[in-house]
Amino acid sequence: MQRKDFYYELPPERIAQAPLAERSGGRLLQVDGGNGTWTDGQIRDLPQILRPGDLLVLNDTRVLPARLQARKPSGGAVELLLDRIVSDAEAWFLARSSKPLRPGGTLLLGGGVEIHIHEKVDMRVRLGIPAGGGWLALLQAQGATPLPPYIHRTPSADDAERYQTVYSAKPGAVAAPTAGLHFDAPLLALLAERGVDTAFVTLHVGAGTFLPVRSERVEDHEMHAENMEVPAATVAAIAATRARGGRVVAVGTTACRALE
Repeated sequence: MQRKDFYYELPPERIAQAPLAERSGGRLLQVDGGNGTWTDGQIRDLPQILRPGDLLVLNDTRVLPARLQARKPSGGAVELLLDRIVSDAEAWFLARSSKPLRPGGTLLLGGGVEIHIHEKVDMRVRLGIPAGGGWLALLQAQGATPLPPYIHRTPSADDAERYQTVYSAKPGAVAAPTAGLHFDAPLLALLAERGVDTAFVTLHVGAGTFLPVRSERVEDHEMHAENMEVPAATVAAIAATRARGGRVVAVGTTACRALE
């Protein structure tokens, strides 16, 4: 497949820059695979669309404040986006700076925290910090919410929670499983009353989700690895749903590829 096969027109004004006040007020396109009809609706219509005995599979990852602003000793700005944490002292980041970073160098964060550049592979750098609090604590103290590149504004205080699903539980992602952002507590309660079951997987969305496809042949694009977990309880819930004739509905692409 060629990259051009996926080109389509998306007017900028159609890309929301802030979430709706009510999560479940988002639009929902229902496609009937039997007759090919399309119906516009809202996320809050799901209790009428799903049936008792169906199973919703949700991704319970939680987004880290994964974007850091650093400086070179010379004063040059460096933007860092977490890729994955290797240990308390080491992590991989995507780095953006005016001039290339070099292994053996250092970067400075707020409060005079010094980080060391151990390795560089393309846009990715392996960074180390002195033993102590660890990367998670450092991100919580200095990191910002990593909004997607199509959101053209600086993060606000509200984004720390609105860019999380209401059922997020396990920190590790650098981007939200966006389909799940439309579910709120009242909607989940209505679905449960309807007899729709829920189960969870964990897939920590990595920084590769922000990278464009540069290869002309889609098959040549290098996909970044992501950590995921499908618990035994979820496997059992899926088997039970299929046995009773229910439908298994993955909420979003992250839950879908974890199941795949």
